[in-house]
Amino acid sequence: MKIHEYQGKEILRQFGVPTPRGVACFSVDEAVAAAEVLGGGLWVVKAQIHAGGRGKGGGVKVARSLDEVRQAAGQILGMHLVTHQTGADGQVVRRLLVEEGAQIAREFYLGMVVDRDSQRVALLASSEGGMEVEEVAKNTPEKIHTLRIDPVLGLIDTDAADVARLIGIPEDSIAGAVVVLQGLYRAFVEKEAMLAEINPLVLTADGRVIALDAKFNFDSNALFRHPEITTYRDLDEEDPAEIEASKFDLSYISLDGDIACLVNGAGLAMATMDIIKLYGGNPANFLDVGGGATREKVTEAFKLMLKNPNLKAILVNIFGGIMKCDVIAEGIVAAVREVHLSVPLVVRLEGTNVDLGKKILADSGLPIISGADMADAAQKVVAAARGA
Repeated sequence: MKIHEYQGKEILRQFGVPTPRGVACFSVDEAVAAAEVLGGGLWVVKAQIHAGGRGKGGGVKVARSLDEVRQAAGQILGMHLVTHQTGADGQVVRRLLVEEGAQIAREFYLGMVVDRDSQRVALLASSEGGMEVEEVAKNTPEKIHTLRIDPVLGLIDTDAADVARLIGIPEDSIAGAVVVLQGLYRAFVEKEAMLAEINPLVLTADGRVIALDAKFNFDSNALFRHPEITTYRDLDEEDPAEIEASKFDLSYISLDGDIACLVNGAGLAMATMDIIKLYGGNPANFLDVGGGATREKVTEAFKLMLKNPNLKAILVNIFGGIMKCDVIAEGIVAAVREVHLSVPLVVRLEGTNVDLGKKILADSGLPIISGADMADAAQKVVAAARGA
């Protein structure tokens, strides 16, 4: 689950991390009123969407008067903001953050992720703030410093100070940087985040270290422990199909292809998409129905896939373990009959009760194409999508 920048900063402040004063706004008038409340003569008007690169796309503007605040808010609100993370269609801006300006002396990068190899939280820090960390890693990897934090000790003062020095924070500001680093770590752990970033972390002209941006992604499996995080969810930022899928406990992600996939198990789903690509096709979605799919669940999965206007074929790839092949076959037959399927359907079944499952499909009288194995099923669905 992703949240907006202003929400991320609310979390950071709970853990003692300094941020600029700001107000979330939903209209131009609210933006102007927020600037008046904040005072001063310099404000930043920021689009709030779940994507990076907002500044390059025209979603961040500096204003030096209330008239400029009004103009910037009017330009950003309602725009289709296109960044490298939104895709070509962009994302409609429905929220703004109006913040007080800051006198920036230097910019840095801080990020935290889970390093599964070491089974620790990895802190990434760089002197190259304001840039995409992937570009820094590609062009100047020596400028990214990584610290894998001992989960028992946490981020201790000396380690935090050492990281701050490595990225070039001056000695007089080290104490402030330690506060930010330790606050970010505690927020990451206590809120069960999967990603936390401050980019840029800035050193101001008067030596303060403050978070000028905030990005958090949270583990959806842990949200039942964090109702306060769940309240941050913005459904306007999510794919309607993915929202619908979550109601039926389906793991669904829309893609830009034309061959839909219905699979049980995330690993098999990834392998299914890979083999479709291998044989020249393009997967239209990731869809994991899990190990306990019911007839109703399968039917809803078919309905989701059929909402894709570019859909040309469907591949069902099931390995029956916990979920038996005869049960999934009954679900497929019921779903096809209910939704009046109009595109080719290829089904590959393997595992528990596979012979019974195949018999149910064969006896259904429906035009279902059988795949002998994954390779055969993938080749058949790609051919079907091409009209062969």
